[in-house]
Amino acid sequence: MQGKIIVFSAPSGAGKTTIVHRLLERVPELSFSISACTRDRRGRTEANGKDYYFISVQEFQEKIRHDEFVEWEEVYEGAFYGTLKSEIERIWESGKHAVLDVDVKGGLSIKEFYKDRALAVFVKPPSLEVLEERLKSRATDSAASISARLYKANFELTFEDRFDVTIVNDDLDEAMAQAQKLVREFITAEPAIL
Repeated sequence: MQGKIIVFSAPSGAGKTTIVHRLLERVPELSFSISACTRDRRGRTEANGKDYYFISVQEFQEKIRHDEFVEWEEVYEGAFYGTLKSEIERIWESGKHAVLDVDVKGGLSIKEFYKDRALAVFVKPPSLEVLEERLKSRATDSAASISARLYKANFELTFEDRFDVTIVNDDLDEAMAQAQKLVREFITAEPAIL
C-alpha cells in the first residue's frame, strides 16, 4: 500500500479539528499527523507527542535549515507550526494514511509537495457571522484575538478555490458524512498511472 495524505484546512473556528477527530474514530486506516510548534502547551490537557511536538524556536529554526519540514509557517508572530517529513514517513511505515489539521497555507504547501498522494479539503463556515459566534462561544479568546482571527479568516477564505474540495460546515453531521465519504473514496482509489 502506498500511503496517502488527507489535509483539512480552514479558518480558525470552522470545525476542521472536530471533523478530523471524528474521522480518526470512524476510519481506522487513518493516523493523525502530529504537527511541531513553538507555542506553550495549553493547560494540562495537551501532551507532547500526542497533540503537538512542542519544541523551542531555536530547535524549530534548526529543523528548517536542515529541510526537515514538508511545510512550516509563522502563523502568528513568534508562533511557528510545521509538518515534519519524518512524521508522514512514520505514519506510512505503520501502514496507515496520514490525516492533517493545518492552516490554509500549510494545506496548500502539503498538496503541492505530495501532489496526487494528497487530498486537500477546505472546511468553510456558512458565513463570517456564524464563525464569529462560534469563536465567541468557545470562550477561549479575547475580543482582540477574535477580531484578529476573523480578519485572518476573511483572507483565508480567498484560497478556497485552490483546494481539491470544500465542505461547508453548517451542520456537523452532514459535514462529517461528506468528509467520511470523501476520505473513503480517496484512500481506496487506485493511484493514477503517470
